[in-house]
Amino acid sequence: MSTSSPPPSIMNTLELRATISLASVFALRMFGLFMIMPVFSVYARTIPGGDNAVLVGVAVGIYGLTQAALYIFYGWLSDCIGRKPVIVSGLAIFAFGCAVAACANNIYWIIAGRALQGAGAISSAVLALIVDLTTESNRTKAMAIVGGSIGASFGVAIVVAPLLYTVIGMSGLFTAIGILSVLAIAVVLWIVPNPKLPPLHIKAHFNEVFHHCELLRMNFSVFALHATQSALFVVVPRILVGAGLPISSHWKIYTPVMVLAFMLMIPAIIIAEKRGRMKSMMLWSIIAILISPIVLSQVRHTAIAVATALLIYFTGFNILEVSQPSLVSRLALGTRKGAAMGIYNTAQALGFALGGVMGGWLLKLYSDTAVFYACFILVFSWLIIAIPMRIPLTVNSYSEVH
Repeated sequence: MSTSSPPPSIMNTLELRATISLASVFALRMFGLFMIMPVFSVYARTIPGGDNAVLVGVAVGIYGLTQAALYIFYGWLSDCIGRKPVIVSGLAIFAFGCAVAACANNIYWIIAGRALQGAGAISSAVLALIVDLTTESNRTKAMAIVGGSIGASFGVAIVVAPLLYTVIGMSGLFTAIGILSVLAIAVVLWIVPNPKLPPLHIKAHFNEVFHHCELLRMNFSVFALHATQSALFVVVPRILVGAGLPISSHWKIYTPVMVLAFMLMIPAIIIAEKRGRMKSMMLWSIIAILISPIVLSQVRHTAIAVATALLIYFTGFNILEVSQPSLVSRLALGTRKGAAMGIYNTAQALGFALGGVMGGWLLKLYSDTAVFYACFILVFSWLIIAIPMRIPLTVNSYSEVH
């Protein structure tokens, strides 16, 4: 049987509606999550217990830890009872966690609220629903749209968060995040289409998902990507304040950085996809992320220097954030897709959790430079692991990399 690529196809109305609506669910929820990152480490200094950098790191990372504990289960459960009940329940739990955090008056209650937010671990079920509602020929496009929505929500969130924080405070931010999650529930119930058939996938042993070599590389990739993200944001807002830039002005750094990073990401993705150079693009993106902590550890922390390092970092970050989910969907052909997405998102959440804790611990015991060195070591290990990876050109080439 030929393994040549299928001819390009255009999404039908159902696929387009499913992709855009589910991408908006992702974007609404991730927008709320990302709004915390650029302001929390500065805000924490104003509440009881917030002067402890380790607890600040735990508050950032506990979200990922509870996600990691539930992602695989939610992915499996969505295979059994359907995607939508799992997604709606997860968003409701997330909203309850927002309410707890909004009412918190010390770091410990914020940690509790963040843990509840993480317990609404819906990503694996959302990605699996996209798989259910799209054809194989359009799945990469759908995953790229979802990845792009996440990247865009991150870019907008870190720009507007410092401004909103000065107006409504941290409690107001958590309340706004809860409202966004309720809006996401409405989108799932009334806009996202229902699959024509219940989830049905080719049966495979669960060990196949854990032991697939290329999926393991992708899982480590997303782990390292989000570990560096959360570790850096324990440190970067404080560095900017120390450089004389008040938190209400951080948008002046984040806006040009995210706009330029997004503009660089789009042609990189298009060219790599058309020319079959996805592996090269991924490796160069990892190198960009590797360079950033070197710059931050070696230069004087002026606003321009930090902005330059962040631009290098987020160019690589955005490319990988957009491209990796679609690659996982290719590699997961013939397995329990919900379980495969669950493991991928578990690795992502663990990275987010451990990165926040690691960043806070190293900042407390040593300095921000120690955080940058740790990020460098992690990303260098990631690069070594990624170099031998084999990326399928199409979903039909799964057997070639299995």
